[in-house]
Amino acid sequence: MRTTFALLSPLLLASMLGCGSKDANDLKVGAQCTSLQDCGVEPKDGEVPPLECLATFKGGYCGKTGCAHSSECPEKSACANLDGTFYCFLVCTDKPDCNQNRSVDNEANCSSSIKTVENTEQKLCIPPSS
Repeated sequence: MRTTFALLSPLLLASMLGCGSKDANDLKVGAQCTSLQDCGVEPKDGEVPPLECLATFKGGYCGKTGCAHSSECPEKSACANLDGTFYCFLVCTDKPDCNQNRSVDNEANCSSSIKTVENTEQKLCIPPSS
């Protein structure tokens, strides 16, 4: 009985602390993709997935369209308007942050030229256009 409790205790503690929530890195926001599974998402019937594989960008981009505020994006990503469409893009410090899950041919740029909808001074990983 003690062994079972000892094994379950870390799992119970993690669930109570909210360690199961996924942020942008867990979900692979900014990753190159050809399908939703490349974004770390397993679609479930009836559920709206937290990300999309955005084929409008070269190499695809794990992100989200239709956000109105950064609070609608996974943690460590932000909502920005790019060419009239609102996307959740990965927040970055420099270019390597953007390309951990992208090939050299499809590298994204860490840019401060695209502002978040809140007009904050954050750099965002902007994927190459098709």
